[in-house]
Amino acid sequence: MKVLVLNGSPKEKSDTFQLTEAFLRGFDPAGKHDVRIVDVIGRSVAPCRGCFACWENADGRCVIDDDQNAILALYRESDVIIWSFPLYCYGMPSHLKAVLDRTIPLIRQKMVRLPDGTVRHEALVDFSRIHTLIICGCGFPDWEGNFDAVRIMSANCFGRPDIVCVPEAPLMNVPEAQIVAEPLRRRFEAAGAEYERTLTLSARTVAALETPMISAAEYIRNVNGG
Repeated sequence: MKVLVLNGSPKEKSDTFQLTEAFLRGFDPAGKHDVRIVDVIGRSVAPCRGCFACWENADGRCVIDDDQNAILALYRESDVIIWSFPLYCYGMPSHLKAVLDRTIPLIRQKMVRLPDGTVRHEALVDFSRIHTLIICGCGFPDWEGNFDAVRIMSANCFGRPDIVCVPEAPLMNVPEAQIVAEPLRRRFEAAGAEYERTLTLSARTVAALETPMISAAEYIRNVNGG
């Protein structure tokens, strides 16, 4: 399988991407899959201009001459796409959102009504064959009310992707917290193996991945230096 990983963390030692790396170890332990990791912060991807020249050309490319067209080429040929990013103001970091905004060359202006009644633009590529996974970490002690926008955006953009939203992600980089962080890494590795077999994650697996590592009270106390 061809796997595209879009790493939206701006940090070299990313909390969230540590979990994504553990997932990939479980997904591809023997290195038999073609896994491409794009560190988006290091690529030149300008904001979408809203010019819609891509719809006029209908060639699947953006008219802006930067790194986005190379990403689009990988996107079109991928079987699995993993969007990995920390939560920024309840959504994607801006540099990763620019990548998402500029995937519109992969659709047409023409609109179609889907069986569920929603209206979408007609696709230039067969998105139904692409399996999408969202891995998002945040610094809050829980996920209720924090990941709502990510879930809605992901469902609207990707259909029905697997979504894993991880609270307390900064603990991944705290040496004293490795006693609780390491078990979460192992759960992500097991989840990667499950995904490789089934190309989906069970509700039980997602619940285990999203369970906070420590209590909210203890986490808040540590963050506040108490």
